[in-house]
Amino acid sequence: MVEWFSEWFDEDYALLYAHRDAEEARLAVGRALRVAPELAEGPVLDLGCGAGRHLEILRRVNPLAFGLDLSPTLLRMAPGPLHPWLLRGDMRRLPLKDGLLAGVCLWFTPFGYFSDGENRTLMLDLGRRLRHGGVLVMDYLNADQVKRALVPEDSVLRGGVRAESRRALEGDRLVKRMVLTRLDTGETRQVMESVRLYHPTEIQEMAVRGGLRLRRVMGTYTGEAFTDDSPRWIGIFEKAW
Repeated sequence: MVEWFSEWFDEDYALLYAHRDAEEARLAVGRALRVAPELAEGPVLDLGCGAGRHLEILRRVNPLAFGLDLSPTLLRMAPGPLHPWLLRGDMRRLPLKDGLLAGVCLWFTPFGYFSDGENRTLMLDLGRRLRHGGVLVMDYLNADQVKRALVPEDSVLRGGVRAESRRALEGDRLVKRMVLTRLDTGETRQVMESVRLYHPTEIQEMAVRGGLRLRRVMGTYTGEAFTDDSPRWIGIFEKAW
């Protein structure tokens, strides 16, 4: 079976999520650096880096920062100066030695794509790749807020493409099914997103098993404290052992 994320992250994805822009990335990376200055020191992996909007900003302070993503399309869309620092690969099979990294960043929810077992194994792998004192930035959904505020259907128009979306909670996953229509040709395409919803306590439990200790939690990219109504759950962890 073809996995949804191997088909979706392309030009249409970039178009529909263009509002997630460089300014948002600048705020997010800047705040993370204040809480976790280790991100400016040593090799740091931007995992699921896409077209590199966070990586571009991080590399202004850390010339050893690099990115990995599965999508060849998004990697090609990255600014030219980033290309030597980009790897294509599946995060479930990281081509990195244990204890190598000073930091790992997972921006804009690249966690939860897989089965529960694979997600938990990924967290363990990330813990192993970090050196003692290294940091993990986990930018994730506020699962409870998502459940309360779920919009079942909507339609948006971006750059000549209309996206009609239907969202549903299917077991422990948030599933979004979209029909994309190009207005100039009438051509349609169906795509989906499916993310495992974890409560913060579940994420922390996984992190502890990977040798990670929670340092700070934020609810927005500008650093506000996490509350029940926060749009994000951004956990900063450190490698404790």
